[in-house]
Order: sequence, then C-alpha cells, then structure tokens
Amino acid sequence: MTEDVGVTRREVIRFISSFLNRKPHKFCPECSSRVARPTVSVARSLSTSSQSHAKVAVLGASGGIGQPLSLLLKNSPLVSHLNLYDIAHTPGVAADLSHIETRAQVKGFIGADQLDAAVKGCEVVVIPAGVPRKPGMTRDDLFNTNATIVAILADAIARNCPEAMICIIANPVNSTIPITSEIMKKHGVYNPNRVFGVTTLDIVRANAFVAELKGLDPARVNVPVIGGHAGKTIIPLISQCTPKVEFPADQLAALTGRIQEAGTEVVKAKAGAGSATLSMAYAGARFTFSVLDAMNGKEGVVECAYVRSEETECKYFSTPLLLGKNGIEKNLGLGKLTAFEEKLVADAIGELKSSIKKGEDFVANMK
Repeated sequence: MTEDVGVTRREVIRFISSFLNRKPHKFCPECSSRVARPTVSVARSLSTSSQSHAKVAVLGASGGIGQPLSLLLKNSPLVSHLNLYDIAHTPGVAADLSHIETRAQVKGFIGADQLDAAVKGCEVVVIPAGVPRKPGMTRDDLFNTNATIVAILADAIARNCPEAMICIIANPVNSTIPITSEIMKKHGVYNPNRVFGVTTLDIVRANAFVAELKGLDPARVNVPVIGGHAGKTIIPLISQCTPKVEFPADQLAALTGRIQEAGTEVVKAKAGAGSATLSMAYAGARFTFSVLDAMNGKEGVVECAYVRSEETECKYFSTPLLLGKNGIEKNLGLGKLTAFEEKLVADAIGELKSSIKKGEDFVANMK
C-alpha cells in the first residue's frame, strides 16, 4: 500500500487484525460448561504481554499449510522466535517472512541434519508436515508416509524439547497422535497433557456452516466437535451450539454429513491441486494462539482437541479442554448428548479404536 492512497502502516495492521479476528469459547468454572460467547482472538497477534516470548517451531513449514501458518505465527507478538523446518525451501520461506516488521525472529532449517537444531529448546512445536490428500484419497491412504514422518519428528522432539506443547496437524490425526505418544513413551518423556491432535478445523467449519444456514455472525457461533478427525469420527454437537440453534432431522443429518466430509469437499473443488491448506493454517494458528495464551496465564481458554482420554472406551478422543500453563488443565468431557449424537459416538468408536491400534502397532514394529 502506498502513501498516495492515504493508507498508513498502522491502518494496514488494524485491517489485518480485524480480518483475522476469531474467538474461541470461554470456560465457566462455576458450571463447568461452555459459555455462549467466544472471547479470545486469533489476531491477539496484536496484543502484548510481558510473558509473550515463546519459541515456536513449525515442522513442515514449506508446505501448503506450513507457509500460511508460519505467516500467521510471525504476525503474533506471542511468538519471539519462530523456527521453520522442512526438507526443502525453508531458507527461502524464512528469508521472506523475516522481512515482515513484527518481533518474531525467524530462522530456517533444512534437511535431517538440521532437525535437532530446529526444535532445540522450543516451547511449542506445530507439525503440519506430511503429504496432502489428493482426489480419491482417504486420510488412511496417507498413513504409511505420514506415520514415518511424524515418528521421526516426534523422536527429535523427545530428545531436544521433551516438555514442549506438541500440536499435530499431520493426518491421519486419529493415528498420528498415538504414534507421537508411543515415541515419547519410548524416551520416557511422555506427558499426555502436552500432546494435542489439532481438530480445530472441524470446529471452524461447523461454526461457518451453522452461521451460513441460520444467518448468524460466524464469529459468534461456537459448535463443539468431539470424537476424531476423519469422516464419521468427526462428531459436531449441534445441540450444544451457542447461540442455541435447531434444525429439522433431515437438515441436521445433512449438516452433520457436510461437516464430516468438508475436507473431501475442498479436495474435489481444488481438482487435484491440493487439499484444505488456508483454512487449516487458520485453524492451526487459532489453536496455537490458544495454547500460548494459556501458557501465559490467561484463564478460561477452551479448545477441542484429540488427546489421551478416559471419556469413552477409546484411549484417545477429542473433547473440549480447559487449557492452562502446563497444557490440559481439565477435560470438559462430552456434555449432554442427544440420541442422535449418542448414535454418532457409538458409530465412531470402532473406527477410532482401529486407527489408534494402527498407530500404536506402527511404533511397536519400528526397527
């Protein structure tokens, strides 16, 4: 933007801030439930805090998710050091981002020899690494390649920053979280309160779709999404939406199906050119900022994520979580479900158990 159009740098920053504004919901300690109105912004990027000095690593920073995710993180004063790692192109991505006039110092790391240095001493590690979905592919088709990638990255984290908050975006999340957990266990550094499967995109989509159908401001809609992060394991709790909404049974079924298959909707729309990258980068940034806010002592930060859980018969399950300085402070559980939602949970259990076992077996059989 140039001076002759009368736009100042501060105005540009304010515009970016308002454009990125998105608010997760807040926890009420008195009723242990979700409060109707969201409270925390993705573009808290432009707030300041004496404790805002986190060292964050993005592993897979050169990819379709990694680049826009890194841009959003660079825009945040919650981040003081931003380490970008990938097997190619990261020096260029880092150089590009380093020209942005925000405080985070950016460094690029490339190849296996620099992986340890990329994560050394990091407090938060976000992992969008892996191959993307293509038309006709399921998340399960990605397993063999992405399982190996995540296992290698988790090993580096266990050795170099074992107390970091680990935010896994790499699919299939239903299996990559068990893989990460088992690798951390092998090193004797596993902390289930610090390992998250980022399912935030499911919540973002649910909020957008409900708002579209009801003519609401999507920034004021909050739909908890539980279960997992693939197909029928994605369980939107429309009955717990704030503000309260209702749909006829046929419309509710169609809406639920759309949320569950929204990733495929994007893959088809891009016609072989990629998968959900921009929306996933936004969702990944939202979750990372929530983790950083909680680490900085902000109270009432709630996000859904796929984590080690005792809420169902599955070892891992996504539910709303109250976040704190040390990760998960409290699992808020499933809440009160309708008969329709109870059936969705029942239908998801088998697939979740299979995906979890697949991840655990992968690590057990590693040489």
